[in-house]
Amino acid sequence: MHAAIHGERTLTDLDFGRLSNLLGRHLPPGLADLLACAEVTSSRAIPCDVVTMYSQVELVDVHTRRRQTLTVCYPGDAEPAAGYISVLSPVGNALLGMKLGEVARWYSPTGEQCCAEISAMHFQPEATGDYVT
Repeated sequence: MHAAIHGERTLTDLDFGRLSNLLGRHLPPGLADLLACAEVTSSRAIPCDVVTMYSQVELVDVHTRRRQTLTVCYPGDAEPAAGYISVLSPVGNALLGMKLGEVARWYSPTGEQCCAEISAMHFQPEATGDYVT
């Protein structure tokens, strides 16, 4: 199952371009949907509360209240045990472009719907002046 896209999402032009070219023309449905619906802005203009590639966020599961810290990354850098989640995973796809305080929704590989609030933004590359992640 893939991520459920709810509401408007914002991507940087750099993230949009790199993700568009990530797998050539064979994008997973969730990522293709995100790219088709996202608002795209420059890396310098992205608000500091938007999840971009390599942002580190703290999530709170809306049902269990369990907290976890994740970093959204490209597939080659994914290390789920260390909290580095591929943008191609359901949770990574659900987080990208969301804002601090919003609830991300996705489906687990077993079909279970998951929901977590983005409760903190520990790092966003663009907020520190890194526009070439």
